[in-house]
Formats: sequence, structure tokens, C-alpha cells
Amino acid sequence: MAIALLAAVGVAVSGVVGWFVRLFTSALFIPGGAVAGGIYMMFLVLAVAVTNKKTAALLVGLVQAIMVMVTGLGSHGFMTIVTYSMPGVAVLALLLIMRKHMGCCKMCCFFACMVANMTGTYLVSVYVMTLPLVPTLLSIALAAISGGLGGLLTHSLGKQIKKLGVI
Repeated sequence: MAIALLAAVGVAVSGVVGWFVRLFTSALFIPGGAVAGGIYMMFLVLAVAVTNKKTAALLVGLVQAIMVMVTGLGSHGFMTIVTYSMPGVAVLALLLIMRKHMGCCKMCCFFACMVANMTGTYLVSVYVMTLPLVPTLLSIALAAISGGLGGLLTHSLGKQIKKLGVI
């Protein structure tokens, strides 16, 4: 239930936030997700923090990919499956390396969200937008900053959700 809820809210929020951010980033040939991805990827890491299951990020990414494909909201075509699920794989891989961490502290949320956003931005930059090297590297740098900040927000949100007992 938590996975589906977080996936649905993530898709809804990304549609609104993404539209606004792309107004500014498209002229610079930067994927909107590089800047807004801290918010997008927050739901992947929040799923891990709330459920205490490392695979939750991957499941949220897959559910989001299916939702976007079925509803026709995405603009990446078949690559939607890859661009939505691989950030979840990146979070899972990072948390497996970090062993005891599962969205439990600022550090793991920071790095998990950062890695997720960098992964998604790389995939969109290279395989969807086919950007040259310099805009791709700029996008990934912005994604690292945005993702890290989103991770800090995720940690705070996760603590509040657990405290309220909502999920």
C-alpha cells in the first residue's frame, strides 16, 4: 500500500514541479529532472525510509514507470521503463553497499537521493535527449546538488511520517 501511494504521489508531484522547472531549464538544454529531481527521487528514498526495506525504492520506480506508460504522461517512450526504474536500482545498490542504512539518517538519505537523481539525469541526458558531453556533465552536477538537498528533505519528511504513524 505504501509503495503504491508513494508512487502515485511522486508521479503527481513530478508532473506539476517538472512542468514549472522545464520552463527554465529547456532553454539551457538541461533536463528538468536534473533540477527538480531532488523532489522526484524523494519518493524512492522515502519508501525505503518508511518501509525499512531496501527494495522499496526499486518497487516505487517500477510502479511509477508503469503508471506513466499506461496513462501516457511520460515523454520518454519505451525508455520510461528504464529512466524510472534505474534510479531505484541505484538506490538499492547504494544501500546494499552501505549495509545497515535504510533511509535512517541524513547521510544515507542525502546520498541515496543524490545517486538516484544522478542516475536518472544521466539516462535522460544521454539516451533521451542525446546531449553533448558538457551539458550532460552540467546536468549531472546539478542533479547531484538537487538530489542531495532532496535527500535531506526526505529524511525530515520520513521522520515526520513515522512520528505521525501515517504509513
